[in-house]
Amino acid sequence: MFKHLRKWFVAHFFGHSRQRARLVSKDGRCNIEFGNVEAHSRLIFFVDIWTTVLDLKWRYKMTIFISAFLGSWFFFGLLWYAVAYIHKDLPEFHPSVNHTPCVENINGMTSAFLFSLETQVTIGYGFRFVTEKCGTAIFVLIFQSILGVIINSFMCGAILAKISRPKKRAKTITFSKNAVISKRGGKLCLLIRVANLRKSLLIGSHIYGKLLRTTVTPEGETIILDQININFVVDAGNENLFFISPLTIYHVIDQNSPFFHMAAETLPQQDFELVVFLDGTVESTSATCQVRTSYVPEEVLWGYRFAPIVSKTKEGKYRVDFHNFSKTVEVETPHCALCLYNEKDARARLKRGYDNPNFNLSEGNETDDTKM
Repeated sequence: MFKHLRKWFVAHFFGHSRQRARLVSKDGRCNIEFGNVEAHSRLIFFVDIWTTVLDLKWRYKMTIFISAFLGSWFFFGLLWYAVAYIHKDLPEFHPSVNHTPCVENINGMTSAFLFSLETQVTIGYGFRFVTEKCGTAIFVLIFQSILGVIINSFMCGAILAKISRPKKRAKTITFSKNAVISKRGGKLCLLIRVANLRKSLLIGSHIYGKLLRTTVTPEGETIILDQININFVVDAGNENLFFISPLTIYHVIDQNSPFFHMAAETLPQQDFELVVFLDGTVESTSATCQVRTSYVPEEVLWGYRFAPIVSKTKEGKYRVDFHNFSKTVEVETPHCALCLYNEKDARARLKRGYDNPNFNLSEGNETDDTKM
């Protein structure tokens, strides 16, 4: 009991003071910034304007959306006012009774703006209209109609693409809060639980991991965020997962694993970040999405396994209890991976028998050494 209280006290009162910097947050956002980017390199973002607009936050996107329409309406309102001014259609010029204006019933800037709005959004109230006596007005009408269609297509398409991005689908894929290390199938494994909160499947799912840590090469070069591949599998492999219920994926800690030389006592002192990726295709939209999360040493529990989560009801249905999704249970686990393999080797040696071909058993009469 006192052991668990001590762990709780250390985790809650001293854990915040030694939080590690992580590259990927728990919800998959990347904690990285780019500095000293040259000015001409920033112009590349405007070359790929579509991706730039899609990556904008909603508040900036809506600002551009509103500004694009209001700006185009006001700009063409100025043009219509200029056409009426040049053609002397405005009331201050006192046109004659037989005068035919370029646009009927434009009396000032306000009416010119309203006509621009009606033209671009194809309202067509019929009170203001272009006459056939002015070629300039016809040209402006055609130009505004074409530009209005382009603005509508781009901005509405950007809003629709923003809403339907597979990034939102990734929000319904969740990982367990902690990773655990325990025995599975007689091997020491690192286990993570992942669940799909929707009933629609991810097609062609593939899961893998990267271990990020700082390493020093034999030449003395320090590599920050050096990446090491971590293979995660389920019992059927790591590709084309049948992702209809929560899965427990695991990484076997063998001689090729970077966790092989770690132990239960030394794990919290390690400096690494385990990033887990899940790639798949959304069944309903056929769009590819990626889900990611990360674990630091404090979030890897040695000697625990996940509590059962799937049960079968009396009606014959399978029920998933997400209350136990991240719940762990303490189990007996080897002190380190090396200890487990040494124990297995020792047991294997005891089972083996060795024949000595030079050994001969000679039978002879026993002598009684006690006889005087």
